[in-house]
Amino acid sequence: MKNKHDLIKSAILSILTLATSSTAIAASSALTAPETEKCYGIVKAGMNDCQTATQSCAGSSTKDKQPDAFLFLPKGACDKIVEGSLKPIVTEKK
Repeated sequence: MKNKHDLIKSAILSILTLATSSTAIAASSALTAPETEKCYGIVKAGMNDCQTATQSCAGSSTKDKQPDAFLFLPKGACDKIVEGSLKPIVTEKK
């Protein structure tokens, strides 16, 4: 009977250890996540990451390269993309 209790205790301890280490790994990877920046003017229709001036949620841009729609990219990547802008693109009204 004692072996059965030892086996159960060992199994519970293993599960708790695994859960704790998984949480610690997830927390440490969140701390080392790369910095991102918003890159405007490169989004395909319906593929934006967040709200725009005219829509209230992600995935709601209505046209390709919408000036106020953005994607989150790793810091420094937007400067390497043709037509990418770190600020919303202002279009002049006629």
